[in-house]
Amino acid sequence: MSKHPALVEWEDKVLKKVLDKAPERAPEIKTGSGLSADRVALPAQIDQGYVDQLGFPGQFPYTRGVQPTMYRGRFWTMRQYAGFSTAEESNKRYRYLLEQGTTGLSVAFDLPTQIGYDSDDPMSRGEVGKVGVAIDSLADMEALFDQIPLDKVSTSMTINSPAMVLLAMYAVVAEKQGVKSDQIEGTIQNDVLKEYVARGTYIFPPRPSLRLITDIFAWCGKSAPKFNTISISGYHIREAGSTAVQEVAFTLADAITYVKAAVDAGLDVDAFAPRLAFFFNASSDVLEEVAKFRAARRLWAKIMRDRFHAKKPQSQMLRFHTQTAGYTLTAQQVDNNIVRVALQALAAVLGGTQSLHTNSRDEALALPTEDSVRTALRTQQVVAYESGVCNTVDPLGGSYYVEGLTDRIESEAAALIEKIDSMGGMIPAIEAGFPQRQIEDAAYTYQTQIEKGDRIIVGVNKFQTKEKASPPVFRVDSSVGEGQVRRLKELRAKRDNAAVQQALTRLEAAAKGSDNLMPHVLDAVRAYGTLGEICNVLRKVFGVYSDIKSR
Repeated sequence: MSKHPALVEWEDKVLKKVLDKAPERAPEIKTGSGLSADRVALPAQIDQGYVDQLGFPGQFPYTRGVQPTMYRGRFWTMRQYAGFSTAEESNKRYRYLLEQGTTGLSVAFDLPTQIGYDSDDPMSRGEVGKVGVAIDSLADMEALFDQIPLDKVSTSMTINSPAMVLLAMYAVVAEKQGVKSDQIEGTIQNDVLKEYVARGTYIFPPRPSLRLITDIFAWCGKSAPKFNTISISGYHIREAGSTAVQEVAFTLADAITYVKAAVDAGLDVDAFAPRLAFFFNASSDVLEEVAKFRAARRLWAKIMRDRFHAKKPQSQMLRFHTQTAGYTLTAQQVDNNIVRVALQALAAVLGGTQSLHTNSRDEALALPTEDSVRTALRTQQVVAYESGVCNTVDPLGGSYYVEGLTDRIESEAAALIEKIDSMGGMIPAIEAGFPQRQIEDAAYTYQTQIEKGDRIIVGVNKFQTKEKASPPVFRVDSSVGEGQVRRLKELRAKRDNAAVQQALTRLEAAAKGSDNLMPHVLDAVRAYGTLGEICNVLRKVFGVYSDIKSR
């Protein structure tokens, strides 16, 4: 019997094109028993329903993956999220991780940096360098990436409300290294809507925050085309207590808002959409998580094609980073967390992630130790090199259970998005407290199930043991804040303060108007204006968001 024409077309026009361009993506791979591993498992005879619903790897609707060869061509980017204390200390951790085989960096910023305060601000007291690295000025960013070539390393930065400022600092550090902005690669999270829903590190009200985001889209489109302008995050939505369905729905509803804002601002959807990226949680229900990733890809492809009329295939692809689930880590029997993280990493890989961070065993207690970070990285490497799940594309595709779950998650997430649309979109829904209530109810249900014993957490509500002494934990010295304040004072004494003030004045005027703000922020950064000084100018113009009670 002859092959379905769609399969012939995919093999000839999609797969062959990739393999002709990159022959190294077509090595012969064998299983541990010496059996040949198919590049992708496809039925010999394919009906039209299969083509419409699943398609093929690297082809609309991308259910089976965004690349025709996936991990046969290259593994996902192995990132380890890190940042603590001073820029110098974090730099040592980054260089250690690169030596151990990390293929991308991921920066954690401290709380003052995340909400736009300098380390010497009264609001920062007691928090400097605690949950991430303190970055007050270009000088700190230069120290953070000392001896790390920014034309060779991809960097992800978990920063939202002040994302424009940190991106500007990163671009200027690259500039000082002799690396042009069109060469830098990485991602800024830059997803402020989920801050109002699930995380809380917002500064400005939603509407001016959207302006900052679309200004970044426009600047990167012209000046940093390899840089992902946003990482639309379901991770924190899930960490706040959502279900897998809610994670997909609220994340894509946020993404719809960003795309609409950019289109309304006059940007061509196919000019910026290829640089949109997503960030999802990988929890312990392995098959549900695999189905979630597959459903999210398919749903987003349809949204971009049908709602926004995106023409480029790259505009329709949902590319995503994954982090294993922090909320599943337990302080009891911490070694159990290694097993949890391994299962969650496996789910992310089976689901087709482009990038992955694996949590460390001791993160329920403190910032991870160097040994724990290495074990977390080794977990990814074992999955990549030893498990065999990378030998074929979408290895669980075709499973009755996984396909059924994929369909149900897509359907239920689409219904939630339709509900949000009926409310006028995600911003009115947030203002009405709708997603917040949904997440709170899901979190309450989850915790109640644990307390009643309906949901088993090994070592917590079943199979408990008498706890031994806690393992060694990493501590950030309280003197970090004092040192950061001292360096800030020295910086302000030696910089050209007149140049800083002029740059801030121009930024304020631009913020009151309609100019793209990125060039003005770059000028302020180059003059060593601080994060807090720049954000205070924007606070003055845009105002500060006050949380609306969700109940």
